Amino acid sequence: MPTSRTGRPPVQRAPKRPVPPRSLRDNPVLNFYTRARRGWDRPLTAYYLILGGSLLITVLGLVMVYSASQITALQMSLPGSYFFRKQLLAALIGAGLLFAASRMPVKLHRALAYPILAGAVFLMALVQIPGIGVSVNGNQNWIALGGSFQIQPSEFGKLALVLWGADLLARKQDKRLLTQWKHMLVPLVPAAFMLLGLIMIGGDMGTAIILTAILFGLLWLAGAPTRLFAGVLSIAAVLGLILIKTSPNRMARLQCLGATEPQSGPVDCWQAVHGIYALASGGIFGSGLGASVEKWGQLPEAHTDFIFAVTGEELGLAGTLSVLALFAALGYAGIRVAGRTEDPFVRYAAGGVTTWITAQAVINIGAVLGLLPIAGVPLPLFSYGGSALLPTMFAIGLLIAFARDEPAARAALAMRQPRFGRKRGAGGTGSGRSPRRWNTMRRRASAARPSGER
Repeated sequence: MPTSRTGRPPVQRAPKRPVPPRSLRDNPVLNFYTRARRGWDRPLTAYYLILGGSLLITVLGLVMVYSASQITALQMSLPGSYFFRKQLLAALIGAGLLFAASRMPVKLHRALAYPILAGAVFLMALVQIPGIGVSVNGNQNWIALGGSFQIQPSEFGKLALVLWGADLLARKQDKRLLTQWKHMLVPLVPAAFMLLGLIMIGGDMGTAIILTAILFGLLWLAGAPTRLFAGVLSIAAVLGLILIKTSPNRMARLQCLGATEPQSGPVDCWQAVHGIYALASGGIFGSGLGASVEKWGQLPEAHTDFIFAVTGEELGLAGTLSVLALFAALGYAGIRVAGRTEDPFVRYAAGGVTTWITAQAVINIGAVLGLLPIAGVPLPLFSYGGSALLPTMFAIGLLIAFARDEPAARAALAMRQPRFGRKRGAGGTGSGRSPRRWNTMRRRASAARPSGER
C-alpha cells in the first residue's frame, strides 16, 4: 500500500455520485405554480379577496368620482369637490354598515330579512305618492330627504330580495319542500314581481333587470329545472320586448348599439358614442389622472353611469383591466363562499349578492363598451351615488361574515390573534418553574398547521 509523505496511508475518498437528472420538483415554473395553488387554496383566500377587492374598488371609485365630477360641479356653480364630499360621506357610513354586517351572526342576518323587506316595500310605495316621490331623468324612483340629499328605495329592494329570498329558500330546504314547484316558486316569485312592479311604475328598467337577475340566481341555487328557466326567460323576454316597444326612450337606447356617430339617423346616440370616444382616446396608460377631455361637458353622467369611460380615458387600458380584475376576484370569492358552505342560507345569500354585483357590473360596463343598451345602472362600489353604495357595502359585509364563518377560516383567524401575557407554567418566575414566555403568533405557528395557513 502506498504511503504519504507523513508515513500514513492515504485517505480513501468516496467516489463521486452521479448527478441525478433534474426532477420535476426542481422546475421553478412548476414550483411557482404549486406554491401559488397552495396559497390560493388557503382558508382565508376568499376573506382577503372580498375585503381587499371591495376596499380597492371603493377607494379607486372615490378618486375617479373626484376627477370626473369636478367639471359638472363647477358648471352647476358648486365647489369642485361637492360630489366627492357627498360620496366620501356615503363611503364612511357604508364602511360602518360593512363592519357591522361582517360582525353579525347568521341568525341576526336572517332576523333582519323581513324588516328590511317591509321597509323597502314601504319606501318604494311611498315614492309613487305625489309630493313625496322625486323624478330624476324621467324615472320617479327617488325620495327627497331635505337639501341636496335623496334616496332611491329600489336599491335597498335588491338587498331585501337577497336576504328574504335566502331565508325563505333555506327554511323550505330544511323542510325538504324545494322538490315541489309550488314551494320553490311561491311566495318567492310573487314577492319579486311585486318589487318589480313597484320599480317599473317609476320607469326604472335597469334596476328591474338587476332584480330579475337576483331572482334567477336564487332559483338556480335552489335547483330549479332547466325547463323552468326556459319558460320564465321566455315570459321575461316577451314582457321586456313589450316594455321596450312602448317606450321611445328605450327604443332609442336599443338602436344605439354599435353606433359610431352621435346622430345615428333620427336617434341621438351622443352618450353612447362619446363613451366609446373616451375609451379610445385613453390608450394603454391613459392621458393622466384628471386629464379627461370628455368630462368637459361632452359625456353626460360622467361621474355616475359612465364613470368607467372616464377611467379608461384617464387611466387607459391598464386602469380598466385593473377594475375588471377586481370585480372578477370579488365574483370568484363570492362563488367560493357559496360553494364551500354547508349552511343553505349562507349559500343562497352569498350567491344572491354575487349575482347582484356581477350582473350590475356587467350591464354597466357592457353599456359603456357599446355591447349592451344603456340601462342607467351605476357601477357597484365605484360610481357616484350613496343610495347604491350603502346597500352594496352592507352586502359586502355579508360576504365577509360568511367567509369568516367557515370552520377553517375561523381556525386560521384564531391562530393570527396573539394572546400576550399568558404563562406556560402555573407559577411565576420565582416559583422554581420555567420563566414566563409570551405566547406569540410565531411560537404558535411552529405547531402543526392543518389548514395550511401561516
